[in-house]
Amino acid sequence: MQWFENEAFWQTFYPYMFGDRKMAAAPVEVEQVLALSGVQRGRVLDLCCGPARHSLILAQKGFQVTGVDRSPFLLSKAREATAGAGVELVEADMRDFVRPGTFDLALSLFTSFGYLDTREEDLAVLRNVRASLKKGGVFVIDVMSKEYLISQRQPTHWEQLPGGEIQVSHYDVFPGWGRIRVQWLLIEGERARRFEFEHNVYSGQELAAALERAGFADVQIFGGLDGSPYDAAATRLVASAKAPS
Repeated sequence: MQWFENEAFWQTFYPYMFGDRKMAAAPVEVEQVLALSGVQRGRVLDLCCGPARHSLILAQKGFQVTGVDRSPFLLSKAREATAGAGVELVEADMRDFVRPGTFDLALSLFTSFGYLDTREEDLAVLRNVRASLKKGGVFVIDVMSKEYLISQRQPTHWEQLPGGEIQVSHYDVFPGWGRIRVQWLLIEGERARRFEFEHNVYSGQELAAALERAGFADVQIFGGLDGSPYDAAATRLVASAKAPS
């Protein structure tokens, strides 16, 4: 079983991954995505939608939204959040989901990309997204930047959470800086729970090249959903790309 198939991971870290601050940021993030993509109406694919925090906002704006996730737990949260909003929720692996020529806009946000074993599997996902877009449809992807990771001098971080819990995050780099192994530790009183996972990390140039190899055109790289430059100050890696007309 791969780490992302472990429902205990999502159940354990859900309150910390999707806390009040993260949920409250969704409306602004949706506005930024729409401004970046130029898409103002139509059908949207929210890939790895999690609790559907972006799907809900998009549906409220009049988009026809399909949220896809492989976690039954996260989809249960999504159903609660979107009840009555008209969001279609699909339980599927992003390696398998494809609806040819269906969507005007596709999203992959919050570093939901790169957790597969190989870059060829990542590429297959990008090809599925491109195939699922209408001609001229736009894909917006947001991941952690390899350049940002390299700039960090300390691979271990900890944070005391509002309830008193302590979350510790540590990463180790594979040779060549193409992949990292991450360990998350949650300490609640005398109880500690530990999970480990890996993911591929991309530079701006590598992500752009992968999108082009997947068949996208007009690839642009940014340092955030706000369209800021991808420079030394960037903390995120965001790309927009179009399915050829």
